[in-house]
Amino acid sequence: MESAFPVLLVLIKTLLVIVAVLTFVAYLTLLERKVLGWIQVRLGPNRVGPWGLLQPLADGAKLLLKEEITVSAANTAVYIIAPLIVVVCALLPFGVIPFAKGLGLENILGPVANKFDLNTGVVADINLGILYIFGISSLGVYGVILGGWASNSKYSLLGSIRAAAQMISYELGLSLSVIGVLMLAGSLSLVNIVEAQDSVWKWFVFRQPLGFILFLIAGSAEIARTPFDLMECENELVAGYQTEYSSMKFGLFYLGEYAHLLFLSSLMTTLFFGGWQGPILPPIVWFLGKTFFFVFVFVWIRGTYPRLRYDRVMQFGWKTLVPVGLLNVMATAFVYTLWLKYVG
Repeated sequence: MESAFPVLLVLIKTLLVIVAVLTFVAYLTLLERKVLGWIQVRLGPNRVGPWGLLQPLADGAKLLLKEEITVSAANTAVYIIAPLIVVVCALLPFGVIPFAKGLGLENILGPVANKFDLNTGVVADINLGILYIFGISSLGVYGVILGGWASNSKYSLLGSIRAAAQMISYELGLSLSVIGVLMLAGSLSLVNIVEAQDSVWKWFVFRQPLGFILFLIAGSAEIARTPFDLMECENELVAGYQTEYSSMKFGLFYLGEYAHLLFLSSLMTTLFFGGWQGPILPPIVWFLGKTFFFVFVFVWIRGTYPRLRYDRVMQFGWKTLVPVGLLNVMATAFVYTLWLKYVG
């Protein structure tokens, strides 16, 4: 029984995180529509339930009950698997995101909590957490590429090719933007990175401001948020890579998109804004508050900035983000070396 307890704990943690993420993702759609309505001086959803709070349930039921259409010339197996790849690759990184200092079980279970490592609010605290995140996240583009190719549509294929080119371009800039944080924290574990920011002035956003700006821009491009949503540009591609999808398979692509948005916001909180750290309030409240602040920022950007031209997006990724990212890494290494030499 004792040997099975850690496995059971991981399963419970995983189930709780998946349920929480899927619930948040469902209501992110409502949050985005409400915020965009406020920005554009209109009401937004307000008919289904009080203040429109049941709108996500109605949207989910609509997707489930819509007619399921599979394109006759599609590669059926790949056509079905593609949206699943997108969703799985969006959910897996949440397993290493530390959302609180503990699970609140320390006083209940006593020494058992210490023995089985119940004092950390994360499904799995692995030493190479940030590498795991980048590895899994980069696989999500395969779902987009395969979905566009398997649909046997030139518009879908063009959208998926754009997705591949854009994600490769900005993946490098995104990776460079966090190297400074890893150098200062001295660890690839996200729990250690959060613990290195044990006061507000030690938040890495103040010690790595350029890295944070690069991460914000490259992250927006990675999850294809406006103004980087060229892979699903309706006026050029008839909605892009998911054009030939319907019903819940279509919904899975958007589930993956909003899960990526939630994940990117939580990762920014973890890397640059102290994660769960904060006074008075419980750690989980601080973590969720910071995360949803960044969700609001991304929605605000969507309602404010126009879509860029595709060649400008690619030029900006390779000619601006990558050189500036390399400069930030070299500057961090130089200053950090001098600090160790003269200050200790």
